[in-house]
Amino acid sequence: MKELLLTINVKCLEPLYVKGKNVAVNMVPFTGSASGKIFEGIVLPYACDTQRFEEGKDANLSARYMLEGIDSTGQKCRIFIDNSYCDESGWHPQIVTDSKAYAYLEDRPLLAAVEGTEDGVTVNIYDN
Repeated sequence: MKELLLTINVKCLEPLYVKGKNVAVNMVPFTGSASGKIFEGIVLPYACDTQRFEEGKDANLSARYMLEGIDSTGQKCRIFIDNSYCDESGWHPQIVTDSKAYAYLEDRPLLAAVEGTEDGVTVNIYDN
């Protein structure tokens, strides 16, 4: 059974775009906040969702960002999230954290569900 660990409310900012001969790239910086069973905090600056579109190939999507806040034990921490692998079951984020209580998540199979909102997306991360 999936256990909801963290919800990230993402607010998208002005995207950057370039189109080359065969590839188009869209970079969407974002801000936001995160809350849940393991953490309360914010998305740090320089978070970015990169979307690469190449003719004749599937789109390549990758969101990489860092959170800063307090883990559920009351300790200040950071969580880096790399959400760039997707298969038929969904997105599989990778986490790196300095939280001693949640370091085990670096080795866990996680699953993320992404839902659009009016000005961004909501990302729910589950322990799979």
